[in-house]
Amino acid sequence: MKHVLAIETSCDDTSVAIVDRSGYVHDLMSASQDLAHRPYGGVVPEIAGRNHSETLLPLVEAIIKTKGWDAIDGIAVTNRPGLLGSLLVGVVTAKALGLAKKIPIIGVNHLEGHIFAPFLKDQAYEPSSKLEFPFLSLAVSGGHTTIYRVDALGKYKVLGTTRDDAAGEAFDKFAKMLGLPFPGGVQIDRLSKDGSENAFSFPRGMMEEGNLDFSFSGVKASAQRLVQSLSQTEKRERINDLCASFQNAVASTLIEKLDRAVNREKIKNVTITGGVSANSKLRALAQEWSSRHNLSLVIPPSRFCTDNAAMIGYVGIQRFNNGERDTQYLAPSPEGSLG
Repeated sequence: MKHVLAIETSCDDTSVAIVDRSGYVHDLMSASQDLAHRPYGGVVPEIAGRNHSETLLPLVEAIIKTKGWDAIDGIAVTNRPGLLGSLLVGVVTAKALGLAKKIPIIGVNHLEGHIFAPFLKDQAYEPSSKLEFPFLSLAVSGGHTTIYRVDALGKYKVLGTTRDDAAGEAFDKFAKMLGLPFPGGVQIDRLSKDGSENAFSFPRGMMEEGNLDFSFSGVKASAQRLVQSLSQTEKRERINDLCASFQNAVASTLIEKLDRAVNREKIKNVTITGGVSANSKLRALAQEWSSRHNLSLVIPPSRFCTDNAAMIGYVGIQRFNNGERDTQYLAPSPEGSLG
């Protein structure tokens, strides 16, 4: 199999891509729903599903013009985990197109897509040739914060995961406390550039020796108490410092746990993926840490970090070429842990 059409609708971004077996992304098109959800301060599942149903087919029609259906050998679609209504739109569309065009379909785990996003490439980006199995993957987003040991496609071991909020969720909730618009993580990153990360002290959760799990409920609760203690004027005047200090607490916790995992597993190849991996502070800390310890670190460009269909296409075509297929009984599921 040479090329697949990939579909990603697990949450609030509608995305389609055409990917080949080498991981080259021939085209990637996405539609954001940020403005639709901004009045509510977070993703509203019903609105997300409805917007996918309006946006997905026009995106498919647009991207197919770049290659034509004759070049498409299969369809890969996210079918787990995620918002059930959103997943349903993608899965039903993939099954209908598979029937109409008489080509096979395959369901892909969204988390697996993030893990293999560093293998993607296009005209502007190519991953390091040193990226090989086994490697450690920190998958960090609005819904997930997990460190995996990856030995091969389909062979994963969870080394540590969040016990409560994901890192991206913590960013969004803190932004909401400050009255910043959704999505909050982007706003915090922007404001942090003009703030002092040492202005406020926030706790780091579950930092006892050897622990690889995460907890962001403590830093979130501490931040809420601090924000409530400040006047509106103080919040406005010190918002940059608040954002920088909170961002540093979260990012440094992620790197500390990843460092422990490297020391435990004795693996020098490391990747960081997911929406939060676009955060500038996390990237800066990761680059400094990897250089200091002579590690091979790969963080894909932002377009491959956030939810995108290209990463789904890469996993899908690898599984197709391993002989895997799904039937018309393929169903969406809100659950889908790895390892």
